[in-house]
Formats: sequence, structure tokens, C-alpha cells
Amino acid sequence: MEDRLKKLIRCKWVSTVASTSIQCTSGALYTFSVYSQTLKTTQGYDQSTLDTVSVFKDFGANCGILSGLLYSYSVSWGGPWVVLLAGAVQCFLGHFLMWAAVVGLIPRPPVPVMCLFMLLAAHAQSFFNTPNVVTGVRNFPNYKGTIVGIMKGFLGLSGAIIIQTYQMCMYKKTTSFLLMLSLLPPINTLLLMWFVRFNNKKEGNEKQHLDSLSMIALVVAAYVMANTLLENFISVPLVIRVVGFVVLVLLLASPLCVVIRAHQGELDSVSEPLLTEGDRLEDGNDQRSLRCDVHLNLLQAICTIDFWLLFIAMACGMGSGLAVVNNLNQIGRSLGYINFEISTLVALLSIWNFLGRLGAGYISDHFLHRRGWARPLFMVITLASMSIGHLVIASGVRGALYAGSVLVGVCYGSQWSLMPTITPEIFGVLHMGTIFNAITIAGPVGSYIFSVRVIGYIYDKEASKPANTCFGTHCFLLSFLVMAAATLVGALAALALFFRTRRFYSQDIDGILNR
Repeated sequence: MEDRLKKLIRCKWVSTVASTSIQCTSGALYTFSVYSQTLKTTQGYDQSTLDTVSVFKDFGANCGILSGLLYSYSVSWGGPWVVLLAGAVQCFLGHFLMWAAVVGLIPRPPVPVMCLFMLLAAHAQSFFNTPNVVTGVRNFPNYKGTIVGIMKGFLGLSGAIIIQTYQMCMYKKTTSFLLMLSLLPPINTLLLMWFVRFNNKKEGNEKQHLDSLSMIALVVAAYVMANTLLENFISVPLVIRVVGFVVLVLLLASPLCVVIRAHQGELDSVSEPLLTEGDRLEDGNDQRSLRCDVHLNLLQAICTIDFWLLFIAMACGMGSGLAVVNNLNQIGRSLGYINFEISTLVALLSIWNFLGRLGAGYISDHFLHRRGWARPLFMVITLASMSIGHLVIASGVRGALYAGSVLVGVCYGSQWSLMPTITPEIFGVLHMGTIFNAITIAGPVGSYIFSVRVIGYIYDKEASKPANTCFGTHCFLLSFLVMAAATLVGALAALALFFRTRRFYSQDIDGILNR
């Protein structure tokens, strides 16, 4: 009995469920619009200053080279828990110090110091995300797109989950929201990080169980969306909200059923060994990149055209998407939306983000396996669609913000699934964590350009003084036209990558299927 329990704890499905559970509370990045107005008013910021602080959030969350390096070096002496622990510490310190500044527990910090707090809080996300995603890819080499989509999907959905928790426990207490962010993700991570580990065995029908996790994620997303829409139209009694929250917790715990079913199937079958951890993924054709028989390190990858095509595409796609996430509160206010409608928009954007992450990974895997379609093609499609979403929001028509946020959210989320999956296929999996985190730097670079140099600058010119507020479609019209054009440029960069890699995907399809 004791041996069965140890075997269960060490199986890859326990690791996967632990990772998805950590991802469920790691998306503080996507809740910025909930407390951005409180931060703006308590600290006396104008829109450009607020956008400057938000850009440090984007840099912190997306500059994950340190987490990638720590992950690579911790493999031999520690494990993924080392990286997760570092993330928990940073998350607590950053959010707690911001909360202390907002409530007056400490003197109002200068803007550079507040930027440092935000950077520290957001930097934790890469320390949560990197070990969960890379461990998933190493545990399920046959289904990279699917497992990345699941991990990234739960991260995207985490914004809505956190907001549901906030609306249940402390609605209208936006200052306490920062305190909740300083406690919930670190505590959850500290409880679960010990279960995230590598596994060198193929256990049962992996695709069936991964599909079950994907279906659970879709059910959670549908439930959160239904709750969000219901609370937007009617006043829900406290008892109903409590029951609804309990149901959400049970749904989030339901992946444990997949663990039990997978483990039972493992007991009835013979496990097939994959690569051992000691091989360091350097031997065996199933882990090689599409282009070569060796794994590129970060410096080698930077010297390739493919790296920079991915970087440009992500700067345009992720950058403009982050700009929308960061400014959704102010966009909604300028168009006459009330506070609850804005919170609803933030939650729904998180759900669209989730659907893009989950769907892009699964669909790209399907067409790659069945028809040999190169993954960059899906990046082209989603970036072009994202450009249309920016144009819809730019129209300023009542309800266009809801419709446009669907397109922007789904297509933005897709990039977070496609880019990390394309990275090991082009450059190899050994240094995947470092390389894909280097490419994600494109996100905050683009966010700085679009949020500060475009949106913040134009908004402040249009805003009335001294209140620094703007109402009407003109506040963000030009900004969204610029972002629509930029996203189209990103689609062209992805198209160039598609033509450069199409031959490798089609020639090595058997190798991909065996990954």
C-alpha cells in the first residue's frame, strides 16, 4: 500500500495536476485593471505614469531569462520546486509592498520605487510559469502543443478565477485585492510545488487523459463565464454566491479524477521508458529540433533569423494585447462603462485569453499530426484576426468593446501557446526555458511602445485638465488604429517564419509525431 502511494505521488499526472493548480492562481498580471484606478488615485498618477508602472509589470512577468537559467541549473541538484519557491517569495514581497503603499502603511514611494515593487511582483509569474510549462513538455514530448495549451490556458483563466475569489470575499475593497494577491498565489504554490517533478515513463493513453484535462478546463471556463455574466445582469444573494464559489473550487479539484483514472490504468499496463533524466535530453532523435541534431543554446538561437522573426511577431501581438489588458479600465471608463461592467470585461478577457491558449495548442497539434501543417501558419491567422479586433474596439460603438475584446483576448492568448511550442521544435528542448523566455521579452517591449508612447501619450493629450480624464471614442481611436497596423506587421513576420520552416515541418513530420 505504501509503495502504491509513493508511485501515485511520483506519477506524471500528479505533477501535471499540481502544475495546473499553481497556474490557476499565477495570473495576477491579468487583474491589473481591477486595482489600477485605486493605484492611480492613491498615488496621484496621471495616465502616462500609470502606464509606465504597468509596463514594469509586463517586463517583470515576461523577462523570464533568470527563471529559465535557474530551471536549467536546478535540474541536476534540486528540481522545479526551487524555481517555484523563488517565485512565491517574489510574489509575496512585491504585492505586499504595493498594498502597504496604497493603504498608507508605508510613505508614498517615488514612482521608480513603485515600478520596482511592480517589477518584483510580476517577475514571480515567470518563476511559476517556466517550471510548469517546461516540465510538462519534458513529461509529454508527444503532445507539446496540447500540454503547453493546458498550462498556458489555466494561467490565462487564472485572472477570472482570482477575480471570482475577490468578488466573493472582498468585493468593492480594491485595496484589499493587493493583499489577497500577496497571499493566495504564494500559499498555493508552497503547498503544491513539491509534487511538480520529471517523469521518465510513458503512462497509459496520454492523449485521452490530456483531452480530459482540456475538457475540464473548458468546463471551468464556461462556469466562470456564466457566473460572471449572471452577476452582471442580476443582483445575486450572498448564499448563492457562496454556493457558486464552492462549486468552482470543486471543479478546480476535479483533475484529481484524471490522476486516479490514469494511475489505475497504469497499474493494468506496462510502462514504456522514455529518456532518463540523466540523459539531459541530449540523446535520442525524439527530442531534437526540426533543423538539426543538436540543441541550440540562447546565444546560438539569437544568431538565427527565426529567433528575430518570432521576436517581432510577439512584440506586435503580445505587446498590443498587453496594452489592451493594462488600459481596459480606462478604455471602459472613456466609453461610459460602470465599474462592475469593467470588472466583467476584465474577467471575460481572461476567459477569451484562456480559450486562445488552450485552443491554439490543441488545434495546432491536431493539424500538425493529421496534415503536417506548420505551426507558424496558426500564428499568422491569429495575428491577422487580432488586427481586426483592434479595429472593432476603435469603432467605439456601444458593445464593440465586448466584441473586440473577444478577438483580441483569444488571439493574444494563442500567441502564448504557439510561441513556446514552436520554440523547442525549431531550437530544441534542452534550453527551451531560456530561449522562449528571451522571446517573451518582446511582449513588454511592445507593451512599452504601445502603452506609454502611443496610448498614454495620446490619452494625456486628449484628457481634460487638471483631472486627467477623457470621455468619448476619440480618447483611444488613434491608438487602436496604430495597434491594428502593428499587429498586421507581426502577421507578416509570422508569415515569413512559416515559409522558412514549412519544408522542415513537412519533411520531419514522422519525427514530430514521435516527440
